[in-house]
Amino acid sequence: MTTVPASDAPPKDPGLGPRRAAPALAAFAAVRLLGLAVLAVWCAAAGSSPHTLLSARWDSLWYARIAAQGYGYEVVLPSGAVHSSLAFFPLLPWLERLVAAPTGLSYGSAGLVVSAVAGLAAAWGVFAVADLLYGRRAGVLAVALWAALPVGIVQSMAYSESLFTALAAWALYGALRGRWLTAGLLAAGAGLTRPVGAAVVAAVWVAAALAWRRGERSWRMAAGAVLAPLGAGAYALWVGVRTGGGLTGYLDVQAGWGNGFDGGWAFARFIGARLDSSAALAGVGLIAGVLLVLWLYALCVRRRQPAVLLVYCGIVVALALCASGYFGSKPRLLLPAFPLVLPPAVALARGRPGRAAGVVGGLALTSAVYGAFWLNGSGPP
Repeated sequence: MTTVPASDAPPKDPGLGPRRAAPALAAFAAVRLLGLAVLAVWCAAAGSSPHTLLSARWDSLWYARIAAQGYGYEVVLPSGAVHSSLAFFPLLPWLERLVAAPTGLSYGSAGLVVSAVAGLAAAWGVFAVADLLYGRRAGVLAVALWAALPVGIVQSMAYSESLFTALAAWALYGALRGRWLTAGLLAAGAGLTRPVGAAVVAAVWVAAALAWRRGERSWRMAAGAVLAPLGAGAYALWVGVRTGGGLTGYLDVQAGWGNGFDGGWAFARFIGARLDSSAALAGVGLIAGVLLVLWLYALCVRRRQPAVLLVYCGIVVALALCASGYFGSKPRLLLPAFPLVLPPAVALARGRPGRAAGVVGGLALTSAVYGAFWLNGSGPP
């Protein structure tokens, strides 16, 4: 008889009450408020608008346009490439419309409301997973580290990263606890939010397969596994019908944006070009960033994180690093890979509280300054 690793068996649930999660939510709110305050000061000095930077540039404009007009908007570039709004999944625009209707807010401002609520939900979900596996202190520190990532300011933008991470974290929590209907429904929601929803679907399937291996047989488990891919699958099929591209219609839309999966070859050539130019320091920084991500994932494997988290995080990292387009987007595409912060959170939790506070505080301030600089410069593509 094959022995199943203990890490893949459902751990004891410490409870999900708001009182238990309160320190984590407070830490998240504090880091995000610091980022917004620094952004406001920077924008005042630069003569820019923080509200515009957060709600009405880059992808946020596409989401707002979908909320206002539906799908069908396209931009044809001089090269002949077509940027279609069909590349953007529908859950965030739906929620923007839902918030805007009773409040009278613009769709961009409604997107900020959605992101603020989703950010807190994501923080709670990250805490729930970390608390379940490693204890309350590690959970609080995991949330603080996730909020203080260099591009954490995206969590406060009218983008879909916070919404997706909230759905993903709670779906993974449901899978870890064997709450199959919850996991399947949330995975379907994640699949309606971003293409990387496939990572959540795969994680739920792996959790169900491991539960089956342990001897669990239930209709809820089967239903969760069936529900999980319905969101992404339904949208991809709808795009295929609308474009006439069939099963590959969504991939054709992404190709129009220059997006694809080439195993990281285009990204490697991009880094090589930086190294062979006056931007060599940037190339070195990119290599260091990639190595750091891979090292953190290796730590996740060595520390025997549950297979559910390893599968999810591995797919998120692979899709982010191995996509062929929009190299400047890669840091924010890695935001949902929150299992990467669990090893450093556990390490900090075992040390002195003052040291943990100093590390988190330093990272939060660095993130706030970098976020303000980033949004007033190139920003998310």
